[in-house]
Amino acid sequence: MKKMPHAGNLRIGRYSEQGRIYLITAVTHNRIMWFHDVHKARCVVACIREAQQHGLADTLAYVLMPDHLHWLIMLNELHNLSTAVGGVKSTSAHRVGCRIWQPGYHDHAVRREEDIVKLARYVVANPLRAGLVRKLGDYSHWDAVWL
Repeated sequence: MKKMPHAGNLRIGRYSEQGRIYLITAVTHNRIMWFHDVHKARCVVACIREAQQHGLADTLAYVLMPDHLHWLIMLNELHNLSTAVGGVKSTSAHRVGCRIWQPGYHDHAVRREEDIVKLARYVVANPLRAGLVRKLGDYSHWDAVWL
C-alpha cells in the first residue's frame, strides 16, 4: 500500500462536538469511479441510511458522486465523528467487497451563522455542476431533509 505522507494531517486538531453540523467529504481509493455502478452506489446509500437508524449521526443531506461522497450530518450525543464516518466507510466497503475508500476524510465544522439549507442545496447540486445531469431529479444518489 502506498504511504500517504500527509494523511495524518487530516486528524490533527480534529474535534468531535456533539450536536455540531459537519460537512464530510470522503474520496474513493485512487479516485476510482466506483459509483457509476448503481449496485455499489446503492450499497453506500443504504449504509448512510443505516448510520442514521443506528444513531451514529443525523443525515441532513448527501450526494454520492462517481468518486466521492459529500455528507452533511449533525453529530449526535453518543458517537464521535470518526465513528460515524468510519462506520459508513467500513460497512460499505465490506458490502461492496473491495477497498473503495481512500484512508481518512475531510470535515468542515459548519459555523452557527452558516445557512444550512443553502449548504445542503450546494451539496446536492454537485451532479449539476459536474455536468453529470441537466436536472437534479435525473440523478438518483442524493437526498436532503429539506428538499
